[in-house]
Amino acid sequence: QVQLAESGGGLVQAGGSLKLSCAASGRTFSSYTMGWFRQTPGKEREFVAAITWSGGNTRYADSVKGRFTISRDNAKYTVYLQMNSLKPEDTAVYYCAGNRHILAVAVSSAATYDYWGQGTQVTVSS
Repeated sequence: QVQLAESGGGLVQAGGSLKLSCAASGRTFSSYTMGWFRQTPGKEREFVAAITWSGGNTRYADSVKGRFTISRDNAKYTVYLQMNSLKPEDTAVYYCAGNRHILAVAVSSAATYDYWGQGTQVTVSS
């Protein structure tokens, strides 16, 4: 059973930065695609970014392009989400997700991912 644990959330002023981490345990993550999603009350989980462990390909939601960067450290089985130029609308619970090989066209769908972390709160004040 794969386990994911997010950390790094907190309160930050608009324009500031935060770096989220997602540590994987339970098994190796070779060939796993990892993604970040976020959710606010009353809304579906929204795709933020994704990265492939083997190929290093990345994908971003239009709303975060140019501001967020997803990265990985395979030796530590950890993925990161560097969030810069944060806006109040970025406020949400951020979730780390993962699964085996995922088609490129499906990386932005929450239903594609089998494993999820517990979430970490990010609050951006105006």
